Parts: sequence; structure tokens; C-alpha cells
Amino acid sequence: MKNITIFVITFGLLCTFVCAAQTVNTRISKTFFDGNTSIIDIRKILSPVLFAGDAHTAYRDPAVLFHEGVFYLFFSFIEIEPDGYIYSYVAYSKSRDLIHWTSVKKITQKDQSLNYSSPGNIIRYGKEWLICFQTYPRPRYHTSEQKIRYGDQTARIFLMRSHDLENWSNPELLKVKGDSIAVEDMGRMIDPYLIRDKDDPDKYWCFYKQNGVSLSYTCNFSSWNYFGHTEAGENACVLVRDNEYVLVHSPANGIGIKKSADLKNWQDWGKLITLGQEQWEWAKGRITAGFVLDLKDTAGIEKYLMFYHGQVHKHFRQLQYVQNNSMN
Repeated sequence: MKNITIFVITFGLLCTFVCAAQTVNTRISKTFFDGNTSIIDIRKILSPVLFAGDAHTAYRDPAVLFHEGVFYLFFSFIEIEPDGYIYSYVAYSKSRDLIHWTSVKKITQKDQSLNYSSPGNIIRYGKEWLICFQTYPRPRYHTSEQKIRYGDQTARIFLMRSHDLENWSNPELLKVKGDSIAVEDMGRMIDPYLIRDKDDPDKYWCFYKQNGVSLSYTCNFSSWNYFGHTEAGENACVLVRDNEYVLVHSPANGIGIKKSADLKNWQDWGKLITLGQEQWEWAKGRITAGFVLDLKDTAGIEKYLMFYHGQVHKHFRQLQYVQNNSMN
């Protein structure tokens, strides 16, 4: 089973995940609030599991925005229909307290040749919100298949635009290899993440899974320049702290961290994070897709929150990949 889960980071950067996982329901007593809207009492969160998958659904790849007292949780929603065909979507839910969530709403179309999924993050650009995500094409994918089928070589990365976080434009291909590279020559790429350059406010970076983690940059979200790549896992999430980039990524199991001052030279930092995996039945197989929401500068919260998904089984048999994945 894979779960979308939450952890509270009380100080430092990520090094306190294990401590926070053990104390979230017993020792953290502060009430979180955002101005005069959201009130969040961490003591009331009795389980880290936010959305539990079942035999027909899976919740994966969380990406979270906190805006005007509301948590917007976007994720991959995988659904097995009654006829056995398997579809992927980008979907979202909202909450003010991290306990009560709105019904899941899909924001991408039903199409196995596209299978939009794996939202990376949501950023503000001008007067718009941008969300990035991938395609994960698996045409005619059915539960009768005996082996797992990954997204094919036509997987690419996209963005959509919104003025209200509810209604989104049509997907736009991110030509992160540059305009001179044909779409068919871009290569398979998944798991995008967008971040503003720490020194140049007009420059934005896109991290994505290809040859480890690759990087491209833009100043207008239409023309892109390829920059390079570094060895790393999936589901890149990038923060800036102490004038350094902090890359949170997912190897085969667990969540790793790398740091860099210049985006060229990266160093591993800290130990592999597996939280309470040994004690959690719903995550014994795998913990992955860690997304860190930086609310250190949000009055009344002043924490890092990490969301991820967990998997029951260690071995990726086909149905275990598309069933019982829960978000935490």
C-alpha cells in the first residue's frame, strides 16, 4: 500500500524527520495558524496517513501548496476501472487542518496514451499559478498483464496555468532541451520540479528525471536552455537554505539529500531517511517521493512539512504498483 503522509520538522533542515515522526502525536503541542484563517493542531493528527489506497486506487507523488490558510495537495491518482483498464491523473484535495480533506478532484483528462501524473510543485509566476507534471503513457494497460509496465519512451513534462488554483489551462509541453531539439529527440523524462534561481529573480530552473536528475533554465517559460545533470533518484524537490540548493530525492527506497551552491557540484548530505518504516505496515516495502514544504517563514507554523507515499510490498509486481498506494 502507498500512503500520502505528513511529518513536522521542528528545527534544522530535514535532519529531524525521524524525531518528528516519533513525536508528532505526543510531544508537539503548538497550535499552527495562518492569520485569521487556518488553525492546525498537530496533536489532533492521529495518523500520518492522509489518503489510503485500496484495491482500485493509488495515491502517489504529493506536491503541496499552502495559500491563504489552505493546504492544496496535488498528487498522482491511479484508478483501476471496472473493466480492468488502469488510468493515471493529476488530482487534488484541500484542507485547513491536515485532517479533513475535500473530495478528490481530477484536473487532467482520461487518456492512457498520456496518463498525466506526478505533479512536481506549484509556483507563482506573475499573476498566475503554474503547476508542472509528467505524462506516463501506458496504452491499453490492463490488470491482466503479469508484469509491471512503466511509462514508455514518449513520457515528457508539462505545465498548466491557473488564476485560482481550481481551474487550469490546457497542458503545455516544456521543451527543456531547447527549441532546436525536436520533441521526439528530447528523450524520456519524468518528475519535473520548478524553482526560482536563488541569485537571479528572473531565472527559473526545472529539475527532472533523466540521466539521474537533469536541469534546464528559462526566463520566460517558453524558451529553455539545458544546463546539465547530476546523479540522483526520482521525484526531485528543491529548497534554498543558507544560500545553498538542497535537493531532496528518492533512490530505490527512502529519501536522500544533496546540497550545492552552484547547481554543478553536488554533495550527499546526511543519512538516508526512512522514518518509521520498520514499524509501519503501510510503508514497509518503500518510502518515496518526499516533498518538503517550507513554511519556516509562515507565522505560527515555522516548520518544514514533508509529504510522501508509502508502499506495503518490497517487490514491484504489477498490481502492487497501481493498488494500495497511500499518501502520507
